[in-house]
Amino acid sequence: MFRRFSVNFAIASIVLDSLAVSLSLKGAELIRPMMNRLSWIEPLPAYVTVPANLYTLFPLAWIFIYLILSIYDGRKYLRAIDEFSALSLAMLIASVFSAGLLYISYREVSRALFFLFLMFVYLACFTWRLVTRVYFQTQKAYPAPPRHVLVVGAGALGQRVRKHLLEAPLPNMTFAGFVEDDLTSAGEHVRVLGGAGDVRSLVAIHGVTDVVIALPHSEYHQLAQMVQKLEDLPIQVWVALGFFDLTLYNTAIEDFAGIPMLDLRASAIDDYQRIIKRAFDLILGSIGLIITTPLIALSAVLIILDDGFPVCFRQSRVGENGRIFEMLKLRTMIRGAERLQSSVVSRDNDGNVLHKKADDPRVTRAGRLLRRFSLDELPQLINVVRGEMSLVGPRPELPSMVENYQPWQRKRFSVPPGITGWWQVSGRSDRPMHLHTEDDLYYIQNYSILLDIQILFITVWVVIIGRGAYY
Repeated sequence: MFRRFSVNFAIASIVLDSLAVSLSLKGAELIRPMMNRLSWIEPLPAYVTVPANLYTLFPLAWIFIYLILSIYDGRKYLRAIDEFSALSLAMLIASVFSAGLLYISYREVSRALFFLFLMFVYLACFTWRLVTRVYFQTQKAYPAPPRHVLVVGAGALGQRVRKHLLEAPLPNMTFAGFVEDDLTSAGEHVRVLGGAGDVRSLVAIHGVTDVVIALPHSEYHQLAQMVQKLEDLPIQVWVALGFFDLTLYNTAIEDFAGIPMLDLRASAIDDYQRIIKRAFDLILGSIGLIITTPLIALSAVLIILDDGFPVCFRQSRVGENGRIFEMLKLRTMIRGAERLQSSVVSRDNDGNVLHKKADDPRVTRAGRLLRRFSLDELPQLINVVRGEMSLVGPRPELPSMVENYQPWQRKRFSVPPGITGWWQVSGRSDRPMHLHTEDDLYYIQNYSILLDIQILFITVWVVIIGRGAYY
């Protein structure tokens, strides 16, 4: 079966894009002479010849740029809007590169022909992707092949693995049983199929597809022996860490004094991504600060006329790795509003604390206007330039709110907080704190510079329509 998320489909996509570029170039070559009748087009000979080298250079350049921007990683773009946004950016970069290539090499190629080529290639790349999306959506979904899991170790760790397997929403996955030599550690009502020496025969008898080694620390010396017993079998072998809470952090294997060790404080984004993100923030943040200075000044005048000084509001927030910083905002509430915080705190039906409400009596008249268009957030560009915040990232929270976080929520501090983020485009301030955190974790797990750009574009629209902004 030809699956969408497969190497075969990725290769087919590369071939289709290469054909789209080549055929678009040929189409532009054939149609360009027909445009001579247009008064605003410079007449060319009846037959235009495109240099043969371009039929090789253009497809290679476009495919190379698509690969760099992960256009062929289908699992990153499950939604059509995500895929087409990323594709638009990739095609824009490829178009600029192609124009530059023509400028320094084949300047005789007419601009009209080049624009025809761009129109055709854009249409072709979008069309075939749209057709395949419709095709896959209309196909019958085939069930995933069954997976039978055998757990080596019936102690506390093995029991936790079994619990997770049974609770996981995976109808194709079944728990086959335990492998355990020490039956006293297994407890009652535990399905032990055999000992360590029986593992190979148990795999065959029960049709096992996955073996999870969940041995306690005291038995880690058996780990290598167990792996050797299974290495020639056509199954997946997993090792369950005895530290389940490590899944709350981004981890990496690092060399420490010549010893491979697990780094529990590894950044959620790699060094390359961090450099790009910081450069992106510094350039756009500086430009944004310069452009919005008149708006900040006008907003300051409104605040002074409405409620006097001070203009800015400084508040301690929790940043990357739990560092505290002073976040800047234009003041939108009455002076001393923090002392009245208890009057607006409430709880939802699940008992989660809600710190905001639409009819907050502390908001001033000028503040409602500033919040309506998110102008009160503009001074945070200073925090971005300083490196305390990013343009896009998790919501910067109050230390008092962080004290009530559950352990899983603290993973949001593995990247810098942002002026806007996935929480902003998914609902803004009308979403409770615990749902903000889920949005933040989604952003961290799916981070890319393309996602940052997409969020910034959507934020502009969200601010214009005022969705979720309390004013």
